[in-house]
Amino acid sequence: MKEKSVQETGAKKSGKWKAVFARSEVTVLLAVVVLSICFAAMSDGFFTAYNLFNISRTASIYVFIALAQGIVCVVGGMNVSLGSMGGLIVVFIGYAMQNLGVGIFPAILIGLGTGVAAGFLNGMIITKLKLNAFVVTLATSFIFAGLVSGISRGYSYTEIADNFDFVGRSGLFGIPMLLIIALITIAFLIYMFRYTTLGRRLLATGGNQEAARMSGINSERMIVTANIMSGLFTAIAALLWVSKAGSAQPSTGSDWMIISFAVTAIGGTALAGGVFNGLGMLFAAFLLVMVKNGLVAINANVYYEETYLGLILLFAVSLESIKAIINAHNRKNRLKKQQLEK
Repeated sequence: MKEKSVQETGAKKSGKWKAVFARSEVTVLLAVVVLSICFAAMSDGFFTAYNLFNISRTASIYVFIALAQGIVCVVGGMNVSLGSMGGLIVVFIGYAMQNLGVGIFPAILIGLGTGVAAGFLNGMIITKLKLNAFVVTLATSFIFAGLVSGISRGYSYTEIADNFDFVGRSGLFGIPMLLIIALITIAFLIYMFRYTTLGRRLLATGGNQEAARMSGINSERMIVTANIMSGLFTAIAALLWVSKAGSAQPSTGSDWMIISFAVTAIGGTALAGGVFNGLGMLFAAFLLVMVKNGLVAINANVYYEETYLGLILLFAVSLESIKAIINAHNRKNRLKKQQLEK
């Protein structure tokens, strides 16, 4: 009897550990720790305060880029226009400051308004015309990219309002302001998805749209809301990017689409919908920035950076599929065991 109880206790403990390590945020955090140790061993400058400050700033912007993608993934959609949308917002901010002479707060409102309007446009076309999110956002990405080229003519806007770079370049007690903003946003979204009606309705829409409709949820409204939020987070990322860089460059957003999908997938927010993992996305943003930073530190060929990012994304998506297969196999085994015990 004692042996049996010891075995049961051991099985329970191992089950708990398995449950912990099965969580995406835990595995990503472990990957961050392991990579930190590896890069620190290969480069003396990796763990300097200056380098960690820069990593944190970039990762914080990646968080907002990922949230812009993750929020539409929650409802079972996607936003491939995210990068072009970000570029358009940056150009509007730069044009407003340099050519129209507007101040910081009007420029912020212009940026946020552009993001919300672009997200609303995507959401309305998807729901009212019953079109696939991929097709719609692919089309609008070309529209936004064309506007970027037409307005900017390929030139950067360097006459940015004084003190606009305060948030992007300053810190509080050694912690970047960008990271503080990202942490507050993540905390808010975790609360929203766990405890608010809106959050639960967004998750329900992504989990099963038909079932959500049957339970009285206006799924079309949820899809439009998710796309508006996507535009809002894209605008915040664009504003923070300009604040960090100190200029508005029309090339901004060229790599945002792959970053958004990579951070979302690695962080454990299901691309198929119905799942949101804020902490996972936060750690995944740091992981991606550390990989890019570490490749530079070890003198890897930066011309292959997009290849590395693509491989990371493919690996992350593959891991999610492997996890799903393993979970399905485990469920089958448990059912068989229960049937045999009966």
